[in-house]
Amino acid sequence: MSFTSYVLQRAEQHADRVAAIDLAGEHKYGYGELASAIRRAATGLHDRGFRKGDVLAILAPNVPEYPIMFHAAATAGGTVMVINPLDTTDELVGHLNESGARFLVTLPSDLPKAQELKARTDVAELVVLGEADGATSMSSLLEADEDPPEPDIDPAQDVVALLHSSGTTGYPKGVLLTHRNMIANVLQISETAPLGADEKVLAVPPFHHAFGLVMAMNSSLLQGATIVTMPRFDPEAYLKAIQEHRITRLYVVPTIAVLLARSPLADQYDLSSVRGIVSGGAALDPEIADLVRSRLGCQIGQGYGLTEALVSFMQPEEPVAPGSVGRNAPNIECKIIDVTTGEELGPNRNGEILVRGPHVMKGYLNAEEATRAVLEPDGFLHTGDLGYFNDDGELTIVDRIKELIKFKGQQVSPAELQAVLLTHPKVADAAVIGVPDEEASEIPKGFVVAKEPVTAEEIMAFVAERVAPYKKIRQVEFIDQIPRTPVGKIERRSLAERERAA
Repeated sequence: MSFTSYVLQRAEQHADRVAAIDLAGEHKYGYGELASAIRRAATGLHDRGFRKGDVLAILAPNVPEYPIMFHAAATAGGTVMVINPLDTTDELVGHLNESGARFLVTLPSDLPKAQELKARTDVAELVVLGEADGATSMSSLLEADEDPPEPDIDPAQDVVALLHSSGTTGYPKGVLLTHRNMIANVLQISETAPLGADEKVLAVPPFHHAFGLVMAMNSSLLQGATIVTMPRFDPEAYLKAIQEHRITRLYVVPTIAVLLARSPLADQYDLSSVRGIVSGGAALDPEIADLVRSRLGCQIGQGYGLTEALVSFMQPEEPVAPGSVGRNAPNIECKIIDVTTGEELGPNRNGEILVRGPHVMKGYLNAEEATRAVLEPDGFLHTGDLGYFNDDGELTIVDRIKELIKFKGQQVSPAELQAVLLTHPKVADAAVIGVPDEEASEIPKGFVVAKEPVTAEEIMAFVAERVAPYKKIRQVEFIDQIPRTPVGKIERRSLAERERAA
């Protein structure tokens, strides 16, 4: 099957149920309306020359129209590249050029940025989720009939989604996910974190992120739940949305879990409708999880995955070891290997986590060498994460080999930030690590060797002007020398130990 036909297989059965709605209730689609809009938009795209294998990019926050455009392009046989609106113009130009995207979907408010992107790439047409001069409106696509093209889809080979991950080298790479990858994972999620048909999901994890795209959006649609879209996180608006929409399921990053656990704001709203919470994006502190359970009176568990392997582990309903991410989901194999020798390790021994299953990516876009570095010939994927299984088969994540910083669930590359730091005229050398932060999980901290007098504020402002907001360096420490190995690699572990000692 194609991904869209799988996800919407029960849309007519739930025709009158609300599938997606915005916070204000101004834009909403029943399942019947959603399925119809997807078919018409697919025809509209085809009428404009969109063909099998073409790439449509979506540059938008979470809105009810997002799943329409995603599945319209998928129905037409295309690949959908979901991109982060917070990324810089230069970063977005790189993504669009590398993928060869022909269509770019955005909001009217972001049209000037989209027009600049179009001028610098091979994008042929802009589509807005609304109305704006100089772009095709989604409503004009919906004027087409409900007889979409029926391209011949090979679910195991044809790529339906293109996301970005820093992989193991620190620079963003396109992750190719096939129809089968996506189908497998929404099914795995529906088995490990099932939703009742009457449930309402507050969709805060961004749809350009695997957590949001697979779990909040598509697994919810498969199970007939109502998605309430939230374009950006604001604590009061978030709590108000739970109360007003009687939200039953929350998908959170640890930052939001801290809000639910400790913020006095939470006492001002009725959160009694919440039945279950799943945390992802970064490790959840067991103490915070316990506080949420006692305060809201509901279950909270955490899952583990990565862009290359989507959601691979999920805590079951029964208690698990504190800090564990639970067991592997159905049809997913996992093993722990010695980082040095590659030997497979038994329980309670730390090593690299490898996973295999129908959800594991096809590979990286235009990066065969990087693909071979992480995908073994037998199908096992190197996650770059260190962990161990206990005697009950529950996985605990210990550390990351690939050194990515997880800021509020977003991936931040130390190598990318170091490259920016080294362009500052007063910086001789620099290194970046993630340091623990209760609210954000981790924040990027720069260690700087200065050529001449410069302030930390000046350094941070310099970086902030050149990267997306979530990538900003938030602490700077001046040191005499960056610790390096004999071959010149930064010894981040040494810097992390220095930070812990301080």
